Amino acid sequence: MTRRAHHVCIQTNTYDDSMTFYKTLGFTVLHETPGFHTRSYNTWLAIDGFHIELQTPKEGETLADTNINQLGLAHFCLWVEQLAPLVELLQQQGYRFKEKHGGAIYEVEGGKLAKVYAPEGTLIELRDDWTL
Repeated sequence: MTRRAHHVCIQTNTYDDSMTFYKTLGFTVLHETPGFHTRSYNTWLAIDGFHIELQTPKEGETLADTNINQLGLAHFCLWVEQLAPLVELLQQQGYRFKEKHGGAIYEVEGGKLAKVYAPEGTLIELRDDWTL
């Protein structure tokens, strides 16, 4: 039986900002459901067979900020065609990066990477070259 990762579910208080961000990364909207089980939206986004289920909070809720220094998912990684131009575009659009060694792009184990915070706080690693 073949198995593969299918999706992560990300909740956001800033739906429009999150949608703009993920579209900038190259995700496309597969299905958007307004009024989904007391949520304003439940939307499926996809890029190269990987999916994000993007949800707004349930009616009357405001979600707490994320904390990457807790148990569970710390970040997820996307392979990109060209790292530097994408980082430059995201910086021009005002997105915040987790910087190391004085910059947004840095080297880890022979590969270059950058980590950007999505509007809802999800930390996303971007790489264009790395092998195990």
